[in-house]
Amino acid sequence: MDNERALLGGAVVVVVAALLAAAVVPGAVTPPDDDPVRPGPVRVVDADIATGEITGRTAELDLFATLDHRGNPAKNVTVRFEATDAESGLLVAEDVVAVGDLTAEGERRVSTTLTVPRDGGYELEGVVYRNGTRVDEFSRRVSGVEALTPPYAESNVSFVDDPVLEPVTVSIVDAGADRTTLELGGWLTAVGPSEADSLSVTFVVRQAESNVVAARTSVDAGGLEEGRSETVTTEVSVPSEYNYYVDAILTREGVIVDTAGGVVNLDPTETIDRDESRRDVEFNASDFDRDGGPPDRQTAPGETPAQTPGFGPAVAVLALLTAGLLARRRR
Repeated sequence: MDNERALLGGAVVVVVAALLAAAVVPGAVTPPDDDPVRPGPVRVVDADIATGEITGRTAELDLFATLDHRGNPAKNVTVRFEATDAESGLLVAEDVVAVGDLTAEGERRVSTTLTVPRDGGYELEGVVYRNGTRVDEFSRRVSGVEALTPPYAESNVSFVDDPVLEPVTVSIVDAGADRTTLELGGWLTAVGPSEADSLSVTFVVRQAESNVVAARTSVDAGGLEEGRSETVTTEVSVPSEYNYYVDAILTREGVIVDTAGGVVNLDPTETIDRDESRRDVEFNASDFDRDGGPPDRQTAPGETPAQTPGFGPAVAVLALLTAGLLARRRR
């Protein structure tokens, strides 16, 4: 008899607890909700970079990201693109692209254009959000942005770049007691049709110790045939017994497109070398690097209902039935 009372008392406690939970905790005694579904995973599978408009001060970088979506629909997908200065770490440019809802499985191409100063290098990053939650990210790096040439500074003609041949030549035409006449030459090469009426080479002769300009002259450099290399020459007169730096500046309609340099030693007691190192800078973009975000749980094809927590009314009914059966067996 005491056992039956204990079982009945336990069943009553379970029922009372279920009723209290239903009254106090919303959704504690409710059937599972079949409406919400777990969103499908979205990840970045590729990222590309291209250059856009180039000016004297800025460069446009076109960024492309390929998103891959699988499984259930993913709502409110956005991608934030950022460009950070590789040296200072400062944010230079950013943009947020709204992709929208992804319902069909497959890949989606997303793009934007960031404008950065035409100098140095940059860390390019993209972060993918799904309904405000970060799900994936990627990064790329570019360097040598200053090597990108604006259209006004482009030319098919430049000074030769050869390990043996010097781009600037100097020879003595006449050596006097007070002044010396020099013949200056600049080796040019054409990789395409030259601009016949707009190219010229300006030679600037600087005294080595004082850096004072001793002579300046310009010569026409147009008409060079494609694929050919030729030298343009001119003569200048400078004070004797000094050493000089010779700067050669190739211009097109007043815009500098290339430079080169040489030296001339007229001081019998001392000689100089052109110690100015010339470093070639090229624009370079790193490979795609997918950093990865919070892992998405894989789901089977089709919608997967999300489970709603709660005891449910079945718990209370099951407790009463169990107590009744046990009491009947005791009799």
